[in-house]
Amino acid sequence: MNYNNYSEEDVKYQFITPSIENAGWDKTQIRFEYSFTDGQMMIRGMKAKRGARKRADYLLSYKPNLPLAIVEAKDQKHAIGDGMQQGINYAEILDIPFVYSSNGNGFLEHDMITGKERELHLNEFPSPEELWERMIHEKKISDKVEDIIRGPYHIDNGQKPKIPRYYQRIAINRTIEAIANGKNRILLVMATGTGKTFTAFQIAHRLWEYGNKKKILYLADRNILIDQTMAQDFKPFEKVMTKVQKHELDSSYEVFFALYQQLVTPDTDKQPYEDLDPEFFDLIFVDECHRGSAKADSEWREILEYFSSATQIGMTATPKETKQASNITYFGEPVYTYSLKQGIQDGFLAPYKVIRILTDIDANGYRPPKDKLDMHGNPVEDRFYNTLDFDKNIIIDERTEIVASKITEYLKKTNRFDKTIVFCVDTNHAERMRQALVNVNNDLVAENSKYVVRITGNDEFGKSQLDYFIDSHEKYPVIATTSMLMSTGVDSKTTKLIVLDKNIRSMTEFKQIIGRGTRLREDLGKNFFTIMDFRNNTRKFADSAFDGEPVVILEDIPTKPIEVPAEPPVEPPKVVPRVNGVPVTVILEQNQCYDEHGKLKTENFIDFTRNNILKEYSTLGEFIKTWNSYDKKQAIIDELYQHEIFLDELRELSGDDEMDDFDLICHIAFDKKPLTRAERANNVKKRDYLNKYEGIARQVLEGLLDKYASNGISDLESIKILQNDPFRRIAGTKSIFKEFGGQDNFLQEMHNLQKELYVN
Repeated sequence: MNYNNYSEEDVKYQFITPSIENAGWDKTQIRFEYSFTDGQMMIRGMKAKRGARKRADYLLSYKPNLPLAIVEAKDQKHAIGDGMQQGINYAEILDIPFVYSSNGNGFLEHDMITGKERELHLNEFPSPEELWERMIHEKKISDKVEDIIRGPYHIDNGQKPKIPRYYQRIAINRTIEAIANGKNRILLVMATGTGKTFTAFQIAHRLWEYGNKKKILYLADRNILIDQTMAQDFKPFEKVMTKVQKHELDSSYEVFFALYQQLVTPDTDKQPYEDLDPEFFDLIFVDECHRGSAKADSEWREILEYFSSATQIGMTATPKETKQASNITYFGEPVYTYSLKQGIQDGFLAPYKVIRILTDIDANGYRPPKDKLDMHGNPVEDRFYNTLDFDKNIIIDERTEIVASKITEYLKKTNRFDKTIVFCVDTNHAERMRQALVNVNNDLVAENSKYVVRITGNDEFGKSQLDYFIDSHEKYPVIATTSMLMSTGVDSKTTKLIVLDKNIRSMTEFKQIIGRGTRLREDLGKNFFTIMDFRNNTRKFADSAFDGEPVVILEDIPTKPIEVPAEPPVEPPKVVPRVNGVPVTVILEQNQCYDEHGKLKTENFIDFTRNNILKEYSTLGEFIKTWNSYDKKQAIIDELYQHEIFLDELRELSGDDEMDDFDLICHIAFDKKPLTRAERANNVKKRDYLNKYEGIARQVLEGLLDKYASNGISDLESIKILQNDPFRRIAGTKSIFKEFGGQDNFLQEMHNLQKELYVN
């Protein structure tokens, strides 16, 4: 073999791997072809497919949770450093200190800590201990800190051990290192669906085992957050953990889960948390810290300040930064941020489609006729009402009904049992929406009354259905109407449709609501989700604050509880006029999808497909030649799918189920008038092609043409079709082969018949 012609695989096998192993790296420390993303889900029509994964040639780890180096290989036609730029990019993503590039003639090393590079001979590759000691020295890590950060993950011994993903590993290690270095206020920002509680557990377990953090408090404001966390990610602590109830704290446990309401009682001189010494807790987690703990005058803050000696970790997908509330002012800058955009691009989170629907009264407003009375006989104020007023200052039944009808129309096109959350203005609006959805889905409601359920904080029955709604294995409820209860913290992995029929002013609330759909469940058919927006809330996707870094409002925020003025007298509920008989129509329905760059683009699937087909086949003649050259047409269809050309989606958009795949492609890409499958089959029958056969052979060929007309070309690509009617009524398979002079001759005739179908 010519030395200068070694392929990349040869270089790895002959030079790089032996050099690494000779330096003392064992097989447990070397990961070959290390994929650290899943590949972004790309939406095309109503389907999604994965893009390419990010993959490093080698990942070298001191311990499983402590990667030290990336090695990128190139063939010997490349220079020694040609893999360096890619390696540095991966190292920045993976938070790894050393990068190596090689073409088999040696190594180029890049030190991410110092920024320096140097060339090494093949026999000079550093050992695990050498790289570890260099990292410790360059980052000035003390012996005490080193002992803590060396601690391993907790690995469940189940059949499928849950190993932290790369970003979780970074969040864990950065948090551990920051705490080991004496930082007592930590902020972790991780998008909804990226495993904040699993990350929290790994941090807690390592500090509990190796960092002497034996008393741990996990603080949240909703039972579902506590119960999910205890039953799932924190389950390994089950022998030493407890849930605080009835304001009672049993100090014999080590890991405590508490609603802040259980630690605070209003109008009392002494709070339940004061039964414990201020130094009782070593470590406190604040889940969804963008809510209570962000405010300096909140009851959450009282608890945190009482246990001020504890290390406190705030976790959120949406840090709150306003004049009144600031996570960063309290916890400090995030030690790590993993955004929704990054999660989608890595393929760990579901991308989204947006369907923006605008009615005429949302666009133009509504002014009631003179002396208009509502349905209760009360006069309606004579003024213009707009989107901000609907369902808050005026109720228009027809608008509610058209929202319900558009939701149902979409589900009928996709799947009527896709989990759906409808966000409404308030609990009353959620009830009216429930009723409207019941009426347009009465057939399914008759089968099960829980098809549509209102799940709000004031509805005990609805709240009792929440666990069933979020359970991936429960069919009902299917559609949940809500206002605020389901906007945050609810782990609904299979939600495929989110409907926005409320005005969302807060970016934090908007991001939390969108987060209800970001979980991926490929095993259950969820590769993306859809947002149906009736109030133009999705304009926030274009706001730089949507997926940008939080910005602190530089204004003094009190650090102690402030005196709250007495509340005004309670006024009777506002009577909102409710009218009907108002004509409402949809004047705009715009479809957008999430592209590979993280932007929403207006979707025209047909144009997209035409352009992709033309990239593969520049002329009609070229496509026809390729089509006829394939023995099995399914191979072409599979190849087109790899180029994001989804024929099933195209056929649905065309509205013609009878069109052959060949005609569909020719029509979309080359504007050729299509024929139906039946027309193509009849054209063959009209020609003299079948006249050379008679008896059983002719009956079989006519049967094959009929099968093609009904089901398409795939039925003509396998002899298994002969096991079905009408062929088994005509003769046995062996007898049919005999009529054609043997199996090979029959297969050739099937191939000839396919060619005859596409004679134009």
